[in-house]
Amino acid sequence: MTDVLETERLVLRPLQIEDAARTQELFPHWEIVKFLGAIVPWPYPADGALTYYRDSALPAMERGEGWHWTLRLKESPQEHIGAIGLVKNEHNNRGFWLGIPWQGRGLMTEAVAEVNDYWFDVLGFNVLRAPKAAGNTASRRISEKTGMRMVGTEMRDYVSGRLLSEVWEITAEEWRARRGR
Repeated sequence: MTDVLETERLVLRPLQIEDAARTQELFPHWEIVKFLGAIVPWPYPADGALTYYRDSALPAMERGEGWHWTLRLKESPQEHIGAIGLVKNEHNNRGFWLGIPWQGRGLMTEAVAEVNDYWFDVLGFNVLRAPKAAGNTASRRISEKTGMRMVGTEMRDYVSGRLLSEVWEITAEEWRARRGR
């Protein structure tokens, strides 16, 4: 079971099927999806969020292979504003998106730090990897702010096409040193 997590400004609530409708409102915008993996269908179908939650994210959570949360402002926890997830995968462990009105406020950096703690301290993994399109400067800044380092580049397929991708990682030891543990 995935735990509820909290940061200074956010509640990260484990993903539920009921979250699909709100995701369907916020998610399908080019500025949000263009740097996501090509597995995301575009144009985004009317049942895209429901299908993903029902057929992929929630079953992964049940199998203990994925941990997904919605991000909710503490001041208005009834509606989520984005999502973040962790997955067991050798090359890609974390992904996230945030609704356009909430971008640029440092909220995702808060969420990333909290789920990094969860990845290393609760789940016990030794390394976290997060590839991203080289042009995704906002995601790169989050990785830099949270102590990750770029360890390589490769070509990957994104919603916006085949792009140069940077592979970022951080080890449990590096993360704990950064957090003063």
